[in-house]
Amino acid sequence: MNSHLLRANAASDQQLDRSPMDQAWLVLEAANDLGDEATVAACRRVIDASLRGGSAAQADLHLVLDYFR
Repeated sequence: MNSHLLRANAASDQQLDRSPMDQAWLVLEAANDLGDEATVAACRRVIDASLRGGSAAQADLHLVLDYFR
């Protein structure tokens, strides 16, 4: 396997180790920088749900967890 694929797999594994709220904070920062208002709103919903002890909508979770892919 070449080194590019190994780095990609390692980065993917690191993202899987993060909680949805941790990932949402990372995505929120990137989305803010890019002016991606829809993603910012989804991140805020995921963070709010986590802080309230609830679960976020599946669509929001998919967007947050797959944002950097």
